[in-house]
Amino acid sequence: MSVDVVIEDQRWEAAGLEETAERAVAAALLHLGLEPDAWEIVVMGCDDARIAELNADFRGKPQPTNVLSWPSEERGAEVEGGVPAAPVGDPELGDIAIAFDTCSREAEAGGKPLTDHAIHLIVHGTLHLLGYDHVREGDGDLMEAVEIAILGKLGVPDPYNGSGSAGPIDDGKD
Repeated sequence: MSVDVVIEDQRWEAAGLEETAERAVAAALLHLGLEPDAWEIVVMGCDDARIAELNADFRGKPQPTNVLSWPSEERGAEVEGGVPAAPVGDPELGDIAIAFDTCSREAEAGGKPLTDHAIHLIVHGTLHLLGYDHVREGDGDLMEAVEIAILGKLGVPDPYNGSGSAGPIDDGKD
């Protein structure tokens, strides 16, 4: 599998972002019937200041967020609640950025391990790269169900069940 992890904040190095990203991306791709070795994703571990810059540049929101994603192409389903078509051709799926400060704060507030929350955010970002979204209610319901299934396979509790929730994912897709 080709997950290129770029560490801009050394706290991600200590938190094991490289292994976490590889596990999360592989689980998402395998769940959707995609061979992980055939696809490329970049995951950047940064801090709140850097993600706030990116959020301002790409969304016009100059504040930190937990995760951002940039698909290499639009892959969303045309029909609300429909499964996006599997990618074909170009192996580059896109890029994900995850902010240590926000991720850490949310994990602590939700009473969950940082690794579990980071896995959730990376799975979420990977699904965005594959065309899943949550702007429309039906799409959001599908995306949430797919996330829960993937996380369950990784031993990560359902982040949406209300117990230990770290709150909504503010990833630029709303």
